[in-house]
Amino acid sequence: MSVKLAVIYYSSTGTNYQLAQWAKEGAEELGAEVKVLKVPELAPQAAIDSNPAWKANNEATKDVPEVQLSDLEWADAYIFSVPTRFGNMASQMRQFLDTTGGLWFRGKLANKVVSAMTSAQNPHGGQEATLLSLYTNMYHWGAIVVAPGYTDPSIFAAGGNPYGTSVSVDQEGKMVEDVEAAVKYQAKRTVTVAKWLKQGKE
Repeated sequence: MSVKLAVIYYSSTGTNYQLAQWAKEGAEELGAEVKVLKVPELAPQAAIDSNPAWKANNEATKDVPEVQLSDLEWADAYIFSVPTRFGNMASQMRQFLDTTGGLWFRGKLANKVVSAMTSAQNPHGGQEATLLSLYTNMYHWGAIVVAPGYTDPSIFAAGGNPYGTSVSVDQEGKMVEDVEAAVKYQAKRTVTVAKWLKQGKE
């Protein structure tokens, strides 16, 4: 029984795109059918062009499909990856989530399995608050939040965030903590719980 997973991300300079790719790899190891999807960019082109890393990532990911509401209906599970902005999710992700009211009203988001990841420049720069603010939306959906907790050694090695993998990024845009194993584990845990739920319903 294959689980359908949508990995939905926003990334300005590439960190959360990389997290999304690792999540895809981890989920596919368990046989999941995975779509990596980006939320639409809201920033003006002039702002993107003024930052070389942002411009480079925007060009490198131009062929990644943008998420559609139909993708939320299609998937059994979601993993969201989004950078923190002042302890909250980036506005691009917030704007997308604000378009889901129709699906929520029709009960199409209930019982979906959800997990989330984030990044920030500092380890205490709002990473946990960002994940909690994102999960608040999921509670309203009636989704089932699957946080990693402390269920695998990879979580400790990645910095020990029980709400979801989070990574610090230095001034050069490089990840400080080694989080690849934690991301893949979180994806596998999400797919495993989604599989349990799917088997129970059939």
